[in-house]
Amino acid sequence: MWAAIAAVLFVGSAVAAPRETRIPEAAIAAAGELRESALASDLGYRITESLTTEVGPRLAGSEADARAVKWAEAKFRELGFDKVWLEPVTFPKWERRSEQAEVLGEHRQPLNLTALGGSPAGKVEGEIVRFADLAALEAAPAGSLKGKIAFIDYRMERAKDGAGYGPGGRVRSRGPSAAIRAGASAYLMRSAGTDSHRNPHTGITRFDDGLTPIPSAALAAPDADQLARLTARGPVRVRVALDCGWDGEATSHNVIGEIRGKSKPEEVVVIGGHLDSWDLGTGAIDDGAGVGLTMAAGKLIGQSKLRPARSIRVIAFANEEQGLYGGKAYALKHDAQVKQHQIGAESDFGAGRIYAYSSSAPAHAQAADKQIAEALAPLGIEHTPGKGGPGPDISPFAARGLAWARLAQDGSDYFDYHHTPDDTLDKIDPKALAQNVAAYAVFAYLAASADGDFGSEAKQVTPPEE
Repeated sequence: MWAAIAAVLFVGSAVAAPRETRIPEAAIAAAGELRESALASDLGYRITESLTTEVGPRLAGSEADARAVKWAEAKFRELGFDKVWLEPVTFPKWERRSEQAEVLGEHRQPLNLTALGGSPAGKVEGEIVRFADLAALEAAPAGSLKGKIAFIDYRMERAKDGAGYGPGGRVRSRGPSAAIRAGASAYLMRSAGTDSHRNPHTGITRFDDGLTPIPSAALAAPDADQLARLTARGPVRVRVALDCGWDGEATSHNVIGEIRGKSKPEEVVVIGGHLDSWDLGTGAIDDGAGVGLTMAAGKLIGQSKLRPARSIRVIAFANEEQGLYGGKAYALKHDAQVKQHQIGAESDFGAGRIYAYSSSAPAHAQAADKQIAEALAPLGIEHTPGKGGPGPDISPFAARGLAWARLAQDGSDYFDYHHTPDDTLDKIDPKALAQNVAAYAVFAYLAASADGDFGSEAKQVTPPEE
């Protein structure tokens, strides 16, 4: 009897276990040809040049954002994608109009700064109180900064994988609320960046519920240094004048292009970048490059001799910068089709060479994951299982069960330019961008050609942070 029960249990477990996912040898060979053709192509650079030249900066909800949507739709069609469509994304609209600051009194001089996204308008004059880091400001007693301006002088650290952005970004996102709790009338911070140029770094901030927002801005690194030296000499008064703020709602769009799969067209591999940018530069590395290289990867897959079984879906996401609105909207709209999404990856970390690959592939897809890694290895890409997480706009869908992949770019100098006037096309190395195109083309093609899945299923998970 026990043997019979054991046999039934064995059969049941065998039926329930997913079969191993593998990639056919013909697809591996085709991916090798695709890789070489992508390396020899400048298509990704030409697409990025088109976006940053013809549209320029693309602040979410602006007139330029609307032009970027039209540009993306037209570009997908020009590239020959089989299907192109728009999905609306609505969000609060923030505008920047003018900004300036100056040191008052004996050492009167201008300061180079930029309003943080989400800051209200206001003209404030007050004494500067310097804090070395976020923790020091958060420890300030309530009301201790009444009538004063809080200044966090935290210096972000440079790292290949961008690890320094976590602490630097928290100064931007949590600092203003900490300043309000301490009674400050305005908030200044050393920019979350790694450069030493007079280019302040913008970026979105948040105000905790129940707090009245205060003017909040980021200083260029040399200006933060100057202010720190002045405060070391004695009391310093500064005047800050920001004209910016929220102005109703806007609707933009996720712009989507699809290369149809040969035998399983309703199943898709998603790649993409975000179409919006901040308004100081032309949004080349953040994230024109991501849009350009994934469009190019899709185009090259579409013209390959052996079409993959599944469709390649390239998404130019709306309004990532102010709260992942495009990624959230896509996840919500396609929530019922999680399982039809084979895997997803987003390029949103500049245009540096990709040096590592990893994914969320479960045990039954590890063999296929290794096959992808082996096909990427000639590009100088290391397999790093268990490292990293999904890209920003992919993360809302990954939290609903989407399988994800990470193609890690070298971001050693990314935060020299991130969210600054210096985010322009000349910062992109065309050869490095071609390597990115090759990597995304190989990854997407092989994932779409796999015999089996990568573990996407409807479930609530907490994906690791990129």
